[in-house]
Amino acid sequence: MTIVITGEGLTIEKVIKVARYDEKVKLHPDSIERIKACRAMLEKKIEAHEIMYGVNTGIGEFSEVVLDDEQIKDFQKYLVYNHAAGIGDPAPIEYVRGAMLGRINVHAHGNSGCRPEITQTLVEMLNKGVTPFVCQKGSVGACGDLAPMAQIALLMMGEGEAYYKDKLLEGKEAMDEAGIPTPGLKARDGLSIINGSNLLTAMSAIFLYDANNWLKQAEIAAAMSLEALKANMKPYTAKLHEARGFSGAVRSAKAILKLIKGGDLKEEKIKCKVQDAYSMRSTPQVIGTAHDALKYARSQVEIELNGVGDNPVFFPEEDTQISGANFQGTPVSLPMDMAGVAITMVSVMSERRLNRLNNPALSVGLPAFLTKGAGMFSGLMLSQYTADMQIVEQRILSAPASIQSIPAAADQEDFVSMGMNTAIKNFQILDNAYGILGIEFMAAAQALDFRDYNFGKGVTKAKEVIRKHVEFLDVDRPLYLDHTKMKELVRSCEILKDVEKAVGSLE
Repeated sequence: MTIVITGEGLTIEKVIKVARYDEKVKLHPDSIERIKACRAMLEKKIEAHEIMYGVNTGIGEFSEVVLDDEQIKDFQKYLVYNHAAGIGDPAPIEYVRGAMLGRINVHAHGNSGCRPEITQTLVEMLNKGVTPFVCQKGSVGACGDLAPMAQIALLMMGEGEAYYKDKLLEGKEAMDEAGIPTPGLKARDGLSIINGSNLLTAMSAIFLYDANNWLKQAEIAAAMSLEALKANMKPYTAKLHEARGFSGAVRSAKAILKLIKGGDLKEEKIKCKVQDAYSMRSTPQVIGTAHDALKYARSQVEIELNGVGDNPVFFPEEDTQISGANFQGTPVSLPMDMAGVAITMVSVMSERRLNRLNNPALSVGLPAFLTKGAGMFSGLMLSQYTADMQIVEQRILSAPASIQSIPAAADQEDFVSMGMNTAIKNFQILDNAYGILGIEFMAAAQALDFRDYNFGKGVTKAKEVIRKHVEFLDVDRPLYLDHTKMKELVRSCEILKDVEKAVGSLE
């Protein structure tokens, strides 16, 4: 179903549909009229020689340099050239598509001053599958994601490079093959494409979607480990968490209880301790805190997706324009730093449960390192090493980027968000998280195979899915294949999908 772009109502789920699953988009007629009205106002101001930043002045430290009529014609071209200054490997296609969608939604407000042809060309590029080649690195997350967004703007002149039908082509060739006219750049057009934090915001939206799915799987893995470790499940009573009041903890406790429902542990047929260790007892509080952190980050990202992130901002109703800093990425980068930390935190707890499953002093009767042949075999001893290495990398990456500003542009841009660093490192944190959780899943399934009581419906289903991909470790074998299979299994969300089919949504 086509998503109608209005400047409002753009959710993370809609970003995923367009960016990842190629959903079509179109501009609402009212948005087109707003874009036209704003452009008409801008052109009157240009004719009247009213001074406007980035239209008839230079940018950054050159904002006091006023351009003449001839310079205005070529300025947008050279602006885009100068700012297409990224480096290295390309950003994944879904990130770039998400950024284009976000930019279209900014224009839909009618406050950016570009020609409607510019916005409509971005729409056509999304719908026909033309995705600019954009270097992943280069943005400092203020004045927008200038470097990567400039590589998108190059396509408006038939320049740069773009992916089309799984091939990387010269920009003009890609546009011609897709049947998209290149509109060129006139006054304001180039800056209207690049002056917002759209790439880091799109990346943040995609991360939050995937991180939420990962957190739900962290609850499934926790439930499996808790059943294997004969946990006392009274600390998961919803009433306990409702008394404190954190919604994430309530959600997490209910999800885990749902997963073990129908099993002997939930039915209190298994003897358990009066009080377990924190990694078992406080899982709802910890995963719940991560849920709450992601919920806050989502609220900020969706504000940015639907706001006017641009500079200058034009107000046709008042016949005025204001130059400010609505491109500043800090409103996204700070909560997203917290979101990355939340994933690391939950990963640390996952590894602590893995430790308990492996350690015969803590595992309530499970064999040491989950092997029947201790001494000859080492079981999952080295799996913990691999999890630990990844956690250390997560911890290094969890240092906040939002406090790492380095001044640029002769100190005109003397505080920047470094939100692109946040966005990039969050995906690295999540990549490690898939591996860590995959190892807990594998260990929990191995542990459950040593138990002879009934497990909850959700736990049973999760174990069935795991056993389709990784066999019981009867005798030692090289584990790198199993670890990698489990990592990709978590990334695929196959466990989550099958478990939710069996027990219902874990939201």
